[in-house]
Amino acid sequence: MRLFTGIVFCSLVMGVTSENWYSFFKEAVQGVGDLGRAYWNVLTSRHQNSNRYFYAQGNYDAAQRGPGGVWAAKLISSTRVYLQGFLDYYLFGNSSTVLEDSKSNEKAEEWGRSGKDPDRFRPDSMPKNY
Repeated sequence: MRLFTGIVFCSLVMGVTSENWYSFFKEAVQGVGDLGRAYWNVLTSRHQNSNRYFYAQGNYDAAQRGPGGVWAAKLISSTRVYLQGFLDYYLFGNSSTVLEDSKSNEKAEEWGRSGKDPDRFRPDSMPKNY
């Protein structure tokens, strides 16, 4: 736990200059909200193969907030990847399909964080309300 706290603190200090603390935290909190909305959509959409689109959309929205949003998106996405990998390993074993799915989700998250259009990952039959 101490190591995780130290990594978070160091990445926070390195990503913020002394005059932008307030805006950085504001952007980070808003970015967390964007990612939360995207993950909620993943859980509630019930549309097959929509995970990558929602991951890309959440990271894109967070990155549009500014450096704080990018930092929050990277932190939350990497934490999700590590936790999901840990659980998948112990629940499903060393499955190649789980690994492929995880890698494609990571690629979608990086695509969204880079500011590119997340609609690239949007399934054709997905309803317009998302």
